Amino acid sequence: MDPITRIEGQLAIQAVAENGRIVDAWAVSKLFRGIEVVLKGRAPEDAFYVTQRMCGVCPTSHGHAASKAVEAVDPSFQLPNGARIVRNLLEGAEWLHSHIFWFYALAALDYVNPAKALEADIANTYALAKERGIGITDFGAVQARLQKLIDGGDLSIFTNGWWGIDPVADPAAADALYNPEIPAELHLIGVAQYLQGLEMQATAAQVIALIGGKFPMPMTSVAGGTSWMPRPDKLDDCLFRLRKVATFINDHMVPFTFALAPYYTDALDYGQGLGNFLSWGAFDRASMNADDRYLPAGYIKRTTGLTAVNRPTPLNVVEDVSHSWYDQDSNLNPFDGETKRADDISGVDLQGKYSWGKAPKYAGSPMEVGPLARVLITYMDTQSRTNSLIREKVDGACATLGIGVEQLVSVLGRVAARNLEAAVTAELALEWIDELVAEMRTGNAEFWTSYSSGSGQGVGLWEAPRGSLSHYIKTSAGRIENYQIVTASTWLLSPRNSDDAPGCTEAALIGTPIADIERPIEAARVIRSFDP
Repeated sequence: MDPITRIEGQLAIQAVAENGRIVDAWAVSKLFRGIEVVLKGRAPEDAFYVTQRMCGVCPTSHGHAASKAVEAVDPSFQLPNGARIVRNLLEGAEWLHSHIFWFYALAALDYVNPAKALEADIANTYALAKERGIGITDFGAVQARLQKLIDGGDLSIFTNGWWGIDPVADPAAADALYNPEIPAELHLIGVAQYLQGLEMQATAAQVIALIGGKFPMPMTSVAGGTSWMPRPDKLDDCLFRLRKVATFINDHMVPFTFALAPYYTDALDYGQGLGNFLSWGAFDRASMNADDRYLPAGYIKRTTGLTAVNRPTPLNVVEDVSHSWYDQDSNLNPFDGETKRADDISGVDLQGKYSWGKAPKYAGSPMEVGPLARVLITYMDTQSRTNSLIREKVDGACATLGIGVEQLVSVLGRVAARNLEAAVTAELALEWIDELVAEMRTGNAEFWTSYSSGSGQGVGLWEAPRGSLSHYIKTSAGRIENYQIVTASTWLLSPRNSDDAPGCTEAALIGTPIADIERPIEAARVIRSFDP
């Protein structure tokens, strides 16, 4: 499968299927970014701006991780409380934008058939939405827009959604990619939400721009705090938009997810993957302790069971390059890591080197990162102050689906976890507005303080919407001596390591059923469930 579309970046998947199931898989990351090389010799403060260019979808997260890394060089640095809240708010808006964009623009067309929506009865569509507790819109107008596209011979943004099938000329073949039992009315609701989702992700991005000056690549979360000074009118602008986004998530996105899920319960039986989960934690509380973050730091290993949450340390991370296109030592901690491209890149050698991705390991094992990891860790961490909120969301979802928590470790569970996390993030973002107002009312709110980054080392541990993110820095005489980044995609798209253990996506693909080898939509669902 090359290229894998509807993801961020360049990826190919090679797989072997036998008797209708994938028995082996390789994730071939096809882009060398080399940001670590670019940063050598630059001022530490440059990392905030340069590393955001790693990703156009999650630049805010890279910026925060970079600033945290630079601040960590100074052991006496303390982030001002006002800056902590502003960063949470900015990051929260990033997550809302990313979660909505992922579900609709990237993942939804693996589950929703826009052509089938033309068969929907409008009155029945409203009745179905009411029955399932889904917010309504002008479904008739959406269907008319679709019909106009069909009549013009152009399906516009939906053109390539059927693996080469013409959904108008051969609707049965197109519908076979989905569950034929899904009523046309539910497909229409999905298409309507797809279009709404494009507007809502833009609304969340406007909050980022209000705080960060622009999006992508916001400018304000510099090392030392934030350069954004909140004003009542700007907070009101943020609050209006956050409420709008929260309403969409709670009234449209989440109930639609669980209305559609019963038609894809087979996706509870594949895509389980590694069974190892890692999160550095996201959204700081006043304690500034990673274990006390709103989504706490933790890791779970298959060998100790899903309920055993342990605290991670960045010193337990190594990067294996046995199957990567690098000519350097393997199994180095990123503080001592290297980014040396191999001189001889002869192509994809599945028994040798086949990817630009490195193979990170935590405590000797590859890990899954992302919303499912964060939700499971917070759910199992009974010491977390967010535990009850996550349990309320997850237990309600499991009851709706009639499953146990352990079944969330699957393709469908990964989708559900991300959309539930969106609802949690929306709720927290509104709390941070109130917290910021209270901080401003004290009359002595601070948003930036000085620091020293001349010589030393530090690590910024954070979470991007798609998963764990760590920036390791060494400085000398006011310049960057070494900089290493372990992105979420590095974990998710890891090639095999020296133990020949498959990476996260590779492991999840193994065992996946494939109904049509020419149109392996089940594999696409697995891949996109990670948002790699």
